[in-house]
Amino acid sequence: MKKDLRINSKVFSEGAKRAPNRAMLRAVGVTDEDFEKPMVGIASTWSEVTPCNIHIDKLAIAAKKGAEEAGAVPMIFNTITIADGISMGTEGMRYSLPSRDVIADSIETVVGGESLDGLVAIGGCDKNMPGCMIAIANSEVPSIFAYGGTIAAGKLDGKPIDLVSVFEGVGQLNSGTIDEERLRQIECHACPGAGSCGGMYTANTMSSAIEAMGMSLPGSASNPAVSADKQADCEAAGHALYNLMEKGIYPKDIMTKEAFENAITVVMVLGGSTNAVLHLRAIDQAIEVDLTMDDFDRIQKKTPHLADLRPSGKYVMEDLHRIGGVQAVMKMLLEAGYLHGDCMTVTGKTVAENLKEAPDLAEGQEIIMPIEKAFSKEGPLVILKGNLAPRGAVAKMSGVSVKKHTGPARVFNTEAEATEAVMNDEVKEGDVLVIRHVGPKGGPGMPEMLSISGILVGKGLGEKVALLTDGRFSGGTHGLVIGHIAPEAQDGGPIAFIQNDDEITVDAVKQELTVAISEEEFERRQQGWTAPPLHKKGVLGKYAHNVSCASVGAVTDYLNRL
Repeated sequence: MKKDLRINSKVFSEGAKRAPNRAMLRAVGVTDEDFEKPMVGIASTWSEVTPCNIHIDKLAIAAKKGAEEAGAVPMIFNTITIADGISMGTEGMRYSLPSRDVIADSIETVVGGESLDGLVAIGGCDKNMPGCMIAIANSEVPSIFAYGGTIAAGKLDGKPIDLVSVFEGVGQLNSGTIDEERLRQIECHACPGAGSCGGMYTANTMSSAIEAMGMSLPGSASNPAVSADKQADCEAAGHALYNLMEKGIYPKDIMTKEAFENAITVVMVLGGSTNAVLHLRAIDQAIEVDLTMDDFDRIQKKTPHLADLRPSGKYVMEDLHRIGGVQAVMKMLLEAGYLHGDCMTVTGKTVAENLKEAPDLAEGQEIIMPIEKAFSKEGPLVILKGNLAPRGAVAKMSGVSVKKHTGPARVFNTEAEATEAVMNDEVKEGDVLVIRHVGPKGGPGMPEMLSISGILVGKGLGEKVALLTDGRFSGGTHGLVIGHIAPEAQDGGPIAFIQNDDEITVDAVKQELTVAISEEEFERRQQGWTAPPLHKKGVLGKYAHNVSCASVGAVTDYLNRL
């Protein structure tokens, strides 16, 4: 007898009492025969507001086709997305991180409200990808993630450029190294079409992490957005979902602590975004895995950085795809003993079983270094602690030659004020630029600082000025930058009491972030302090009053409020 896969939809698929429910579904094309099949959701993040997601409507149709061919009744539904590259440096960036939770909640709401039996979630930009994964964890039905894919590299004068080139171009214009016409040329050639930003920025970092975790199909993380391979892997995701349902494999069976360790390892090897720390922590909260910041620290210390990928390197995801992709990197890492090969994946097979069929890295390639010739013997995402960040901060040290920096604080309470000071040459070589009250609650929304970090790089100050914030950075950021400082200023963290000219030391070797202030002086400065009023209205108000500390992923659930 065939297994009944209607784990939720059976509630309205049978019985006279549910005739009204079925009447609604008949209006969208569901037949008598269909009511005997599992009903699955295809969560699409299609939108015309960003190139990352402009093509996902077609990918959703491909996933629907695969699920239907396999024997399910698939239904496409949509959720929102925000383009970080468009909102960057504006007040709109405050909505970026909150959108992750809006996306997660909206997908979970449809899956739960419609009593769906399975889920394919398709994401293509920084926040909708972890949003999809949080929804998968909370929906508790067999699920698979499909990535919208990376954009092709832009070209100017025969050389590759991308969105980060434009941000850095603003700094170059300000320093006088290029003129406005050159900046316009960079602007007009940086983003040639559909897909997520091309370097090892947040979207490609998360696609790599999700594949390493076993929640997307092997090879899918690095398939370009505009390619037959991407269409095929989304269609295959529909088939794979049905297989998961038949085998009774749920997200909690795949997203184990060992799976998260595989994801962190791959992120370290590839030199991924600091946002991976924030998002993986949020996903682990949703699936209720016992992951901590100490786990990131432990894995960082034993994992080499091997990838010559932007923003600190030369190559982009499209190049990695050509030499075998993320799965070829994983195969090398498994053979070297860096991965847990016995973890279950969405294929119904283990990581080790999947990688038996994976390609080796192409001979003669120069993108992924051999382990014995690593750029660094330790991973580039470094957890820092000290009297300025008791609960931790995150620095990305790939491509940064300066491992220790001590200098006077230049303190600003908004990114706009700090940017104006940088553009007016008021921030000098050797300074420590502090931007605070931009954390999860204080922002609210923990905005990214790619605009100002790109300007610093463009002005030649990327390793000459340390940039510290309780906000966060884009995956496209590089230079001497430290984010996620916790506790944030809004919560009365030490960063709230820094003053101009305080001596701050960033020491990536000792993993310390300190300010030369005694405990007694900190206590004196705290006397009479009150936090600024929280945002009270709308999405940002809800977020500010519910969000937790960055050190636990800036989540809005109530599992961990510290």
